[in-house]
Amino acid sequence: MQVEKVGRDPSCSMGVDCFMSIARAFGTSCFTDEGSRGGGGLSRQSSGSSAEAARRRKKRQMMMKRSDSKLEIWLHRVPGRLFLNSSSEFASLFTKAGKKGVNQDAMVFWENFGPKEDTMFCGIFDGHGPSGHLVAKKVRDSLPLKLRAQWELDCTSGELGLMSGNTVGRTALAECSLNSFQSESPTGNLDNGKKDVQTDIFLTFKDSFLKAFKAMDKELQLHPYIDCYCSGTTAVTVIKQGQDLIIGNVGDSRAVLGTRDKNNSLFAVQLTEDLKPSLPREAERIRSCKGRVFALPSEPDVARIWLPNNNSPGLAMARAFGDFCLKDFGLIAVPEISHHHITDNDEFVVLATDGVWDVLTNDEVVGIVGSVPPSSAAQTLVDLAHRAWRTKYPTSKTDDCAVVCLFLGSSSAEKVSTSMD
Repeated sequence: MQVEKVGRDPSCSMGVDCFMSIARAFGTSCFTDEGSRGGGGLSRQSSGSSAEAARRRKKRQMMMKRSDSKLEIWLHRVPGRLFLNSSSEFASLFTKAGKKGVNQDAMVFWENFGPKEDTMFCGIFDGHGPSGHLVAKKVRDSLPLKLRAQWELDCTSGELGLMSGNTVGRTALAECSLNSFQSESPTGNLDNGKKDVQTDIFLTFKDSFLKAFKAMDKELQLHPYIDCYCSGTTAVTVIKQGQDLIIGNVGDSRAVLGTRDKNNSLFAVQLTEDLKPSLPREAERIRSCKGRVFALPSEPDVARIWLPNNNSPGLAMARAFGDFCLKDFGLIAVPEISHHHITDNDEFVVLATDGVWDVLTNDEVVGIVGSVPPSSAAQTLVDLAHRAWRTKYPTSKTDDCAVVCLFLGSSSAEKVSTSMD
């Protein structure tokens, strides 16, 4: 399959401002009014008859499908937004189905994202369960809108607070734990002025991420035609704003940085942690909520979360969107958020689903991406991952794979442009 090469389209005149006004409406609507929505069958209001209730439910489903269809059409027209196998000046994307059925992985890259210049968004989503492909696609389309809308609100609130002399932000800054912020630089050498600015950025985005992820999970819970009871998705999302990366992670997909050491050798820095039930803090939370964590004898290295009194559904991650059968028993959709300040040595970030990480190490992935033309980096990585599946697990079904490569800095952009010429 050939990778589509996508550049900026100066002829596009759809009106980004007009689009974003509509997108904000989609992004900020959490559908929390169960009375008007019916909550996808969650409403407890009595209907006149089962037939009438069925007609109302079908009508809600049709309305939501039309709404989702309109949103998808608008998103497809957004300049600089990629979600299919393609490449641009700054990114390379590729996904390929495994041998398990429909491809449940989704991906997105969005240039010119957000209210500030030099802002990009990218994300990887690995669906699971009967409706996993629908959940992953829905989160791919809706989460960026919610995040952008929330960021704009937070930026506006912050500016108003500064104009009125509000010191709440500074107080929060002083009191905030920076455990997630310590990965900001591989060298760890930042002067206080830069650290203060970057900490402000981190705190602003942290609040936006938390609110957007919460709203996304709530929308899935109330969705009238996507059954998320035993289906869900992971999400690794990255916002690049200037020289800062803000990463939000739910599940066991992964983001890895390709950077160079003092000898100019390329090496990998993992930016996210695989949030699996085997992690002590995750297992403790699950067990405190009456969920169970154990591995099956047939796969002793794969810890899963189980219902208290039923050996199902056996989810191999501790955080996920959807999967509401487990949300009362320790599964959460709260993202782990971190920050990285881009240095001159940083070249690219690779986001990938576990279909890649199960067969290739971080260093192998970084080595592959760094050795091929950037425009074909994602496709090369996916193809090699599929080959590795056949070699390492010949009796297992190859997993779906999805990759987004985000190239950092002018040198990376020049390499992409050269490879695309």
